[in-house]
Amino acid sequence: MRLMMVSFTLVLAACSSKPDYRAAEDGGYGYTETQITDTQYQVQFKARGTDKGAANNYALLRAAEVTLANDYDWFTITHRETEVDKETVRDADFAYPTSGDMITYCNAIRCETRYYPRSAYTAGIHVGGRSDSDIAVTLDIKMGHGEQPDARYSYDASEVVSNLQPKKTDE
Repeated sequence: MRLMMVSFTLVLAACSSKPDYRAAEDGGYGYTETQITDTQYQVQFKARGTDKGAANNYALLRAAEVTLANDYDWFTITHRETEVDKETVRDADFAYPTSGDMITYCNAIRCETRYYPRSAYTAGIHVGGRSDSDIAVTLDIKMGHGEQPDARYSYDASEVVSNLQPKKTDE
């Protein structure tokens, strides 16, 4: 019995000691990137939980790291998509001129996309996502040198890494 408790504790500690920000292995949680062209990549960060903001920040961080690794200075997000439990929530700013969300619901037979307009008033209610939800943030980025464009979704890669790099904790 005692050996089983020690084994269980070790397994639990091993699972909880994995850092949130890491490369994904075999389609699991973490980041991946795919080169599209010399200056364009698709970056994805997949996590478990309810914090879409953290998943988005990690996707931004990976986009910045990819940008710097390819000797570029800045990147612009050309498309952003967030999935919570396989339900796609697209940022309306990237594809649609009106304010709202496009959400795709899929089951074993088909997928259906619905548009949900946003009103001027919000209640701050969390929609979707449980503590065991799968969250995937996908960013399509275009990288560049020199002067950064004055665009809404343009980021200085060095600043993003500096601000979003996970803090090391002393244990």
